[in-house]
Amino acid sequence: MVKSLLHKSWPKDVPNELEYRLGEKPLHEYLIQNAMDYPNEPAYHFYGKEITWHQLKEKSMRFAQFLKNKGMGKGNRIALFMQNCPQYLIGHYAIQMIGGIVVPLNPMYKSSELEYFINEANIQVIITGQELYQLVANITHQVSSLQFVVTTHYADFLSTNNTLPLPDELNMKRQEIKDSFDMLSVIEGNNPIEQVEKVDIWDDVGLMVFTSGTTGRPKAAMLTYGNALFKTAASAHGYLIGAQDITLASAPLCHIAGMVMGVNIPIYSASSCVLLTRFDPEAAIKAIETYKVNKLYTVAPMNAAILQYPGIENRDLTSLELNFATSFGMQVDEELANAWEKVTDGCLLFEASYGLSETHTCDTIMPIDKVKHGSCGIATYDTEIRIVDMETGTDLPPGEQGEIVVKNPGVFKGYLNRPEDTAETLRDGWVFTGDIGMLDEDGYLYFKGRLKEMIKSSGFSVFPEDVEALLSEHEAISQVAVIGIPDEVRGESVKAFIVLKQEYKGKISEDEIIAWSKETMAAYKYPREVEFLDSLPATSSGKVLRRLLKEN
Repeated sequence: MVKSLLHKSWPKDVPNELEYRLGEKPLHEYLIQNAMDYPNEPAYHFYGKEITWHQLKEKSMRFAQFLKNKGMGKGNRIALFMQNCPQYLIGHYAIQMIGGIVVPLNPMYKSSELEYFINEANIQVIITGQELYQLVANITHQVSSLQFVVTTHYADFLSTNNTLPLPDELNMKRQEIKDSFDMLSVIEGNNPIEQVEKVDIWDDVGLMVFTSGTTGRPKAAMLTYGNALFKTAASAHGYLIGAQDITLASAPLCHIAGMVMGVNIPIYSASSCVLLTRFDPEAAIKAIETYKVNKLYTVAPMNAAILQYPGIENRDLTSLELNFATSFGMQVDEELANAWEKVTDGCLLFEASYGLSETHTCDTIMPIDKVKHGSCGIATYDTEIRIVDMETGTDLPPGEQGEIVVKNPGVFKGYLNRPEDTAETLRDGWVFTGDIGMLDEDGYLYFKGRLKEMIKSSGFSVFPEDVEALLSEHEAISQVAVIGIPDEVRGESVKAFIVLKQEYKGKISEDEIIAWSKETMAAYKYPREVEFLDSLPATSSGKVLRRLLKEN
């Protein structure tokens, strides 16, 4: 599809060309410059604790020196396994200051999942919340690459004067964990790093995000420092986010969209951000009221929760101007947008973008002056989107559905140690997304579904092969296949079809399998339904036909 069509609806107030605010440099250098330009201005607010640009830079550089002293440097893979907190931000930028690679891990993962991810990415260090440490300790003998662990107590970065209701994690007592380094102690015990590592922003990998690609268990998508800079700048300029704005981050920072909005955009734009450990309606409402948040990223169920909150009509959300949202579990449609506009006295709510981990997400933006509900907006800066026939690969005209194919400076380098999977997804600089979509005559993209069998549960990607591998560890299970089924709350939930070993038939129930799964894997991933079968539908080569399970 030609660029003239893709940018036919470009918003009038947004610059046509992308110019980086401080030039073409990695985001941690933006952080350092922000500390020079606005040393005492608040970078983040954390339940009443104000963290200035100078403080964030200083703590990041001190932690970077600790990592360097421990032998970490360019190319080392260091995981962040914790809830949203200032320590996450410090860890992220400290890792990149030494030229390391950030590997986000969802704090909902259990030990079996951690073992897979650590081995797959050859992770050398994990920085984790103290409440999650035991999950790491459980598998240290199964992960030869792991050299040491850093733990943190979230309350270390709290004020004594809390302005927002605290989640449980922030009320926990501090634990002394002997087999790990305490993050606050090592920050206080080191001088700031004298010089950050020089990186080639378009070639050096700064981030590895686990994703399915088109098939298989999760793979580590390798993203460069430049990928992050480009997509962050495109989103910030596309939605006119600047130093004058105050944003709110409550989506998981370990998720690529939450990372862009909560980790990257505040640093790029030098805007102030209110950080929540997790979404809570009262905390979010009070944060908007207290800090006069004017630009907000949400997933649609967050908006619904606020709209349904008792007494919301008497709360003050009038500071809100723009709310870019994602349709997870429910649609960001005109009905929701109208209700949101009414309760906020004019805030514009719309679908934020289309994107995927392999492109550092945010491949589209919604023109603020030409919102089309039901669409994902138009191609963002320097981005081409094509719709191709799924069999022939030829381009399709507007109005016809096919596979979405994307090309821009945010496209990843490939999957770690997976050349065949990389070749399948990345072809001549184009990412073949495995998603079905359509472009209209004005260049707006409409997402229609997934070619791949990935399940989208509560906004998280669930890969059938991953759940199947974990279920196969159960002693009673001979064969298993999982699919996604509709769920009004989560969007989709996992259903498992299981063939029991002969000696366990009649001796174990579906509910027992579900209970075991709940203890073994993340909450969004474990099957909510289990069905026992005598056999699974399969091809002559033995490949399970999940589509037949969906049809039954």
